[in-house]
Amino acid sequence: MLALEDLRVELGDFTLAADAAFVEGRITALMGASGSGKSTLLAAIAGFVAPASGRIRVTGADITGLPPGERPLSILFQDQNLFPHLTVARNIGLGLRPDLRLSADQRAARDAVLDRVGLTGLGDRLPRDLSGGQQSRAALARALLRGRPWLLLDEPFSALGPALRAEMLALLKETARGEGLSVVMVTHAPEDALAIADETALVSDGRLIAPVPTRALFDAPTPELRAYLG
Repeated sequence: MLALEDLRVELGDFTLAADAAFVEGRITALMGASGSGKSTLLAAIAGFVAPASGRIRVTGADITGLPPGERPLSILFQDQNLFPHLTVARNIGLGLRPDLRLSADQRAARDAVLDRVGLTGLGDRLPRDLSGGQQSRAALARALLRGRPWLLLDEPFSALGPALRAEMLALLKETARGEGLSVVMVTHAPEDALAIADETALVSDGRLIAPVPTRALFDAPTPELRAYLG
């Protein structure tokens, strides 16, 4: 379980409070209006923003003070963060070693994850030589290669067209189930939440509302969801 205990994040005049938990083994959509603090919340969980108070626990262990690289999670941002001067294989290899001095076993694991996300034979290409969907697959592959149990996604597929986005969501769902990953995914699109999310949590009026089953939430929208949907 990923538990946020009386967490409070403050950035200038902005404040976000969170006292809720995400259940492991599930895909949870995180929704809310632009500027509500969804990305900030993920950044705090990942260790890039220090909370003003409160605790972050994963399976009971307090990770609040851990640096990002030591947390049991990976985060995938909207811009993918692929290095343009590195090949796809080397970009993905960064998930294992920043110095890219991979062992034979690590190279084999890298190639296996390339195959798993549908990029077989494309490892020698530069990111500019890939389509938008292929770049998303490469970024997802790097996150998967790290082998962390939690995967945080900050709208990584929002720049894709409807067909490619649906394709990536299907790949994410299949991979999460196959790998036993726990996923928290920021999205603005209700259809994305309905497509793959077991549960959905809302960020509204400066606070995180605890996750609830997605279908039940949309069948009987809360006031916060009604306000978001307009």
